[in-house]
Amino acid sequence: MSNGVSFSDLTVWPVILLMGVVLGGLLIGNILKRAVPFLRKSLIPVSVIGGLFLLLISTLCKVFTGKYFFNYFLFGNGGQLTGIEILEILTYHCLAIGFIAMTLRKTGSDNKKKEKGRVRDVINSGMVTVNAYLLQGIIGLAVTFVSAFFIPKILKAAGLLLSFGFGQGTGQALNYGSIYEGTYGFEGGKSFGLTVAAVGFLAAGLGGIVYLAWHKKKGDIQVRENHSALNTENVEEEGEIPMVESMDKLTVQIALVVLCYAAAFGIMFLLGKLVGDGLRSTIYGFNFLIGTLVAVILKAIMKLLKKGKFMHRDYVNNFLLSRIAGFAFDIMIVAGIGAIQIDLIKDYLGVILIMCLLGVVGTFLYIKTVSNTLFPSYRHEEFLVMFGMLTGTASTGVILLREIDPMFETPASDNVVYQTFPAIILGFPMMILAAFCPKSDTATLITLGIMLAYFVVLNLVLFRSKIFKKKSKEQS
Repeated sequence: MSNGVSFSDLTVWPVILLMGVVLGGLLIGNILKRAVPFLRKSLIPVSVIGGLFLLLISTLCKVFTGKYFFNYFLFGNGGQLTGIEILEILTYHCLAIGFIAMTLRKTGSDNKKKEKGRVRDVINSGMVTVNAYLLQGIIGLAVTFVSAFFIPKILKAAGLLLSFGFGQGTGQALNYGSIYEGTYGFEGGKSFGLTVAAVGFLAAGLGGIVYLAWHKKKGDIQVRENHSALNTENVEEEGEIPMVESMDKLTVQIALVVLCYAAAFGIMFLLGKLVGDGLRSTIYGFNFLIGTLVAVILKAIMKLLKKGKFMHRDYVNNFLLSRIAGFAFDIMIVAGIGAIQIDLIKDYLGVILIMCLLGVVGTFLYIKTVSNTLFPSYRHEEFLVMFGMLTGTASTGVILLREIDPMFETPASDNVVYQTFPAIILGFPMMILAAFCPKSDTATLITLGIMLAYFVVLNLVLFRSKIFKKKSKEQS
C-alpha cells in the first residue's frame, strides 16, 4: 500500500526552488539595470541581464565543481530530469503561453480602422519579417555549411538556427535546436540555438543604442530621457466582467490561456499519431503556432456567442493578458539563457560569433534600406521596432520604439502587431524547409537554393511600386 506523497521529500521541491532562482535572477537583473550606468543607459531587457547573470553563475559552478549550478540535486526531480532540462521545458511552454495570451487580446475598433486604412503597410511589414528570416537563414547556412569542412561535428544545417534565434527568439531556437540535436545527432544543438538567441537580444539592445546615438547626433530624431515604461492600455474596459467577483478576473484569463494550450496539445497529439515518429518532433515544435490558431478560434467562438446574445459580457481583458504574456516571455528568456551549457558549444563559439556578426550586419542594413524606401514618413520608428523584433522579440522592438515614439503615434507599433498573420502565412514554408534541411548535404543545398529564390521573389513583390515606377519612367 502506498504511503502517499511525503512533503519532506526533496523531489517535491525542485520546480519551486528552480522558479525561485529564475525569478530571483530577474530581480537581480532589474537591480543591475538600475545600478550599473552602462546597463541603465542601454536598451538591453532586464530578462536578458538576469539570464546572463544566471548563466555566469552556472558556468562558474561548472568550472570550479564540474557540474552546472542547475544540475545539482536540489533542482532535479529524483533523477528523471535535470534542472537544465526543466529550464528547457519552461522555455518551450512559455513561448506558446505568451503567444496565446497575446492572440486572445481584443483588437479595438480604432485599431481595426487603422488596419483597414493601411493594409499595404501591414502586408509589407509581414514580408519584411519573412525576408529577414530568409536573409538570416541564408547567412547562417552559408557559414555553417563552409564551417563543417573544418569542424566535422557541426551540423551543416545548423545555420538555420540564426533565423530562429534572431527572428523568433529563445523558444523557437530551443525547439529547432532540440530537433537537430535529438533527431540528427547535432551535439549541443539546444545550447547552440539558445546562445544565438542570447546574442540576438544583446545585438538588439546595443544596435538600438548605436542607431539612436548616431541619429540623435545628426539631429533628425529626438530621444526621450525618461526611460520608464509607459502603459497605454486601459486596466478595464466597458462591458467586461468585474475585476473581482466569485471568480477572479485574472483567474479567468489564465483559464482561457491554459484551455487553449491544452486544446493545442490535443491537436499535436493527434497529428503526432498520424505522421508517425519521423515528424512528431516537428509537430510539437509548432506548439506556439497551433496554440495561436486555437486562440484565434476561441476568439471567434466568443464573438459569435456574444453576437447571438448567448454571452453578454467580455471575458477577455487586454491588460491582464498582456501581463500574462509579459510574465511568460520574461521567464522564457531568463530560463533559456540560463540553460545554455557552454562546454557543449565551445568548439562552435568561433562559428557562432562569425554567423551572428554577419547576421546582425545583414539584418541592420536590410531593415534600414526597407524602412528608408517603403516607410519614409516614419522610417526611424519602423527601423527600431523591426530591428528589435528581428533580433530579439516583438517586446524588444517596442522597447526601442518607445525611445522616440513613447505614445505610439506613428503606424510602426500597429505594423508590428498586425504583420503577424501575413508573416505566419508567408513564413510557413520556412518551417517546412527547416525540418527538411538537415536530412542530407543535398537537402541543405536545395534548402539554401529555395530560400535564395524565395528571398528574391518576395523582394520583387515588396519593392513592386519602386521597380515598376522606375520601369515606367524609363519607357516614357
